[in-house]
Amino acid sequence: MIKYFLIIALCLIGLITFGQYDGKGEDEISRFRPGLMWFYTGLRPAKIEKVRKYDRLIFDVTYNDWSGDKEPFENHWASIGLNTNLMFDIPLVKGNKIALGIGIAHQYINIRHDQVVVIDDVNNSTSFYKPEFSPVAVKSFVSGNSFSIPIELRFRNESWKHFKVHIGGKIGYQANIYSKETFNVNGHKEKNKRFSFPDQSELIYSAHVRVGLRNIALYGSYNFNTLFTNKASDQLNLLQFGISISLF
Repeated sequence: MIKYFLIIALCLIGLITFGQYDGKGEDEISRFRPGLMWFYTGLRPAKIEKVRKYDRLIFDVTYNDWSGDKEPFENHWASIGLNTNLMFDIPLVKGNKIALGIGIAHQYINIRHDQVVVIDDVNNSTSFYKPEFSPVAVKSFVSGNSFSIPIELRFRNESWKHFKVHIGGKIGYQANIYSKETFNVNGHKEKNKRFSFPDQSELIYSAHVRVGLRNIALYGSYNFNTLFTNKASDQLNLLQFGISISLF
């Protein structure tokens, strides 16, 4: 988790150091300056008529939850994940007020809950239950990594401090889902880890939205696929809520 906190810290530094601009007006200190983040224009300075592009490197810092057979918002607040999106911003109209975003993304999810994971190797099913007896799970996590192709329609004002709305979705591959549990047994902690599930859903497809100003936005996402494919398993759909930070 340390590397994810370092990434978040770098994002916040980027927000302070760099910013979007429209390049209009004589009072602009620097209209085109090669460099990092928003100022980057490639190996050569941008031409005056070059269309500004935004939201090409986006980090979504998210609270992860699920819906379906389990009620949402009952899991621990520390269910934090991170989405990394590397996108092309393709203008559709003059001034880039409407654009198409498409690229590649990595998603790390982490859901902390107070239930025990039960795997039925005979029926290849996965379920969760809250124990009423000792030993009691004091910490339980379900985590995973996926890779996907996001595509979204982007609306924004033609301005430095522009208001923006992104509506889109993604389709991809769930690389893994694993769980970690810590039990309190007679005053001693015991750990249990599972690195695979027999009915893990490998195909993921979801819808998402971002609404915000400049390079900060609120983010929400819903997975239409369930975490587990077996109908005998708990039917759980991934939910994400958080903040999107655009650095390039």
